[in-house]
Amino acid sequence: MLLYKIEDFNPSYREVAFDGEDIKGFDVCAGNTDEKIGTIDTVLVDETGRFRYFAVETGVWIFGKKVLVPIGICRVDINTRRVYARGLQNKQQVENLARYENGMVVDYDYEEQVRKVYRTATAGASAPVEASLPLEASRIVTPSAPVSVPPPVSNQPTAAGYDRNTYSYDRDPELYQMNEQDHQKFRLYEERLIASKTRHKTGEVIISKRVETETAKVSVPVAKERAVIEHLTPENAGTPVSPEAAFGQQETVRMELHEETADIKKQAFLREEVNIRKEIEKETVESTETLRHEKLDLSAEDR
Repeated sequence: MLLYKIEDFNPSYREVAFDGEDIKGFDVCAGNTDEKIGTIDTVLVDETGRFRYFAVETGVWIFGKKVLVPIGICRVDINTRRVYARGLQNKQQVENLARYENGMVVDYDYEEQVRKVYRTATAGASAPVEASLPLEASRIVTPSAPVSVPPPVSNQPTAAGYDRNTYSYDRDPELYQMNEQDHQKFRLYEERLIASKTRHKTGEVIISKRVETETAKVSVPVAKERAVIEHLTPENAGTPVSPEAAFGQQETVRMELHEETADIKKQAFLREEVNIRKEIEKETVESTETLRHEKLDLSAEDR
């Protein structure tokens, strides 16, 4: 039978088992007295989530020693944040108990060492009726289920013959169960709708840029120069001149000709900006469920 720390078995154990209280750190008192013998270090539960042991740091009686106390011999008072260990009456019992260390494997042999000490202490003793709230030994911690209370467990003696393969906690009801006659208390449960919201991804928008090309035409007027030669008849045509004046000089005329060429190139310009944002649209989701709740049925018998 494997045992787990309650915080490892279910991190939400405070809400499930102790009405929001964290039992770790509660004072542990000897018997039904106010004598403090230590504090609760953790709670050990089995693989079904049932409470089996309180791990108690006995710093007052034996410094630095942790021991296991079966939950059946304890009484929890949530209001005073105390655990009354009715099975621990004196320091000698603590000294006789095997030491518990965090992280150790609590196997059958170790539990038998613990049980032998408490069986001796509880032999022939009857559990008194307590006025304050006891811890239901049937209290169960599960990852998602509420606390449940099974039918009463018989407190009759069990046969002593068993081994590691046949032992079950029902063999020691005085250590692991509470007699229902000790506390005539009923708990009435009801179901409630718990509304919560979860955020999950419904899609994705990918926004990117791409380059598109197009053919553009541009017209640029250009000008170029050319030489024009015109032959004219002067007004004094036919007037004689001297040969020296006519043929004595060599004349050369130079004229520069120019033309324009188109200089076309590409240049990038900012065209527009795009702003990207998310908008939240809200809507109300309604759900209808059938809820259950418990009521007491009272009946009287004539004798």
